[in-house]
Amino acid sequence: MSIADNKKAFHEYFIEERYEAGLVLEGWEVKAIRAGRVQLKEAYVVVKKGEVWLLGCHVSPLPTASTHVKPDPVRTRKLLLHAEEIKRLIGKVERAGYTLVPLDLHYAKGRIKVEIGLAKGKKLHDKRAAEKEREWQREKARLIRQRS
Repeated sequence: MSIADNKKAFHEYFIEERYEAGLVLEGWEVKAIRAGRVQLKEAYVVVKKGEVWLLGCHVSPLPTASTHVKPDPVRTRKLLLHAEEIKRLIGKVERAGYTLVPLDLHYAKGRIKVEIGLAKGKKLHDKRAAEKEREWQREKARLIRQRS
């Protein structure tokens, strides 16, 4: 079940591989995410010192958050992946010019997971072609509905 999607990622990048990663979260963040107060629009993923981090993900704290915790809505959150996956991602990102982008936040067996994609950036003409194709599919569906 999806919590939040990053539609902008599919517009800006060609997604070549997908990985599911766990997130290191604090208690107030889990409550806020379960309430749907999360945004992935400006988020991105970086690799630092052999670890994978999620930056720019905005989790709005609930007004009933704990009194002794000072919530930081855009703090850097660590992603949990297997060591082999991290090594493979580091190799692709450093050598092949790929980017890591968060695609969606979802539940898996009661836990909050983030799906990250290994992506290559789209050029402007690629974005236009994708938009043209999407409009043609929409127009085709409309014409089929009119005929029946």
